[in-house]
Amino acid sequence: MQWLHLVSWFFGGAFCTNAVPHFVAGVMGAPFQSPFAKPPGEGLSSSTVNVLWGFANLAVGYALVWHVGDFDPRSTTDVVSLALGILAIGLLSARLFGRFHGGNGQNHS
Repeated sequence: MQWLHLVSWFFGGAFCTNAVPHFVAGVMGAPFQSPFAKPPGEGLSSSTVNVLWGFANLAVGYALVWHVGDFDPRSTTDVVSLALGILAIGLLSARLFGRFHGGNGQNHS
């Protein structure tokens, strides 16, 4: 079913996007929020945990995009589905992580 493929590609985009902050923080040697911290999503996890979590998200995203259906990067519908997943998790991450890293638009002076 085509709509199930679109849903898979949406979540594939979300997983791939979620990989970015975790993997980047990890390879920089910086602690970052993860679901494994205490409290989950708020406490900091080690850089090693974040590299592993980022890599796991990337692997799941890859599988959802390239191994479910026939994703065609020339198809507007396919790309829009992927892009909406990227945008959705990007906005959600900006809001959630912004609380901890000063990106919520409030002046902290």
